[in-house]
Amino acid sequence: MVCTPELLAQYETDKQASIPLEYFYVKRKKSGIPLLSKLTFSLSTGASLTTFFHTLEGYGIRQDPGRQPVLFPASGAGSLGPPSTANPQFTNWFNQTSVSLSPVPDGSFLVSSDTARLGFRSRSFTLPLKASVHYEWKRFRIGGGISYEYVLVGNFRSINFQDQVNNFSPIRAGGFMRKYFGMAGVSLYRYNDYLMVADVQIGNYKPGRNFSVAQMQRSINYNIGFTVEKVMSEYFRLFIRPSYDIKHFDMPVAGTSAIRHRFHAFYVNVGATYRLPELRRCVIDGCRAQINHAHGNKEYRSRVHPIYKKQNPYYGENYPTLIKYKGKNSRKLNPY
Repeated sequence: MVCTPELLAQYETDKQASIPLEYFYVKRKKSGIPLLSKLTFSLSTGASLTTFFHTLEGYGIRQDPGRQPVLFPASGAGSLGPPSTANPQFTNWFNQTSVSLSPVPDGSFLVSSDTARLGFRSRSFTLPLKASVHYEWKRFRIGGGISYEYVLVGNFRSINFQDQVNNFSPIRAGGFMRKYFGMAGVSLYRYNDYLMVADVQIGNYKPGRNFSVAQMQRSINYNIGFTVEKVMSEYFRLFIRPSYDIKHFDMPVAGTSAIRHRFHAFYVNVGATYRLPELRRCVIDGCRAQINHAHGNKEYRSRVHPIYKKQNPYYGENYPTLIKYKGKNSRKLNPY
């Protein structure tokens, strides 16, 4: 018998399909919300190497024996007298402003930015925890997210005169930093189960209570990254994302000009993404179908297929390798 187009008909409802012939079937309707299936949630952690760096143009450094360095305006380098309102000197100029009231002892080392390049550098490791959601359309994605990370600022080392200038330790070096960002990305290349994506995240950041946030003038936070995703299934992916973070802030120092502090960072995030399913999970408890299937005129997804396994559209592929070919049986010419 030849199947003509007239025989390959579809019915809109169960009532119309009164004769359940092989080529007469009810038109399937999606049981879920297709629009939501474009939303993907991700959660990741990792590590980062943060570099803090600032220069001190217009300032000088006073190094007292056995103490931390003291900062002062460079105009007082030639005739540095006792600390006063007219002659301010600071023991902390990074995350808070702390004024020094200690007299200038004999034997102090003095250097001004008029005659040398002055500044400090520090490195620290942070542990980020990031959550985001994005909408995917063809090769493009757009979304936003939030991240928390604990930042422990290390000792600052002078970029010059390291033999004469001691390390500088800021007050309350550790604290949490929060970030909010929007993101946009594009898929560049796919190879088998691997997908490569370039994206950028732009937003704001707020350091913890160890910083005088009210005094800070913060820049926009830019993060440029490259993501490699391993497709585990239709809904689940694992990924690794190296990225570079660019940001800075200006810290006013007791009415004088502000000092700009740059703290760029290199991140490596590892995590997982989960896309909302297009179909509702099958409502029949005893149903063991592995593929997308219909009950009546409603189409459902499998109850038994794990989200971390790729699904073959014809038989589900829950168990792609039979038991007779596993373990010690794999070495037998005839497993029976």
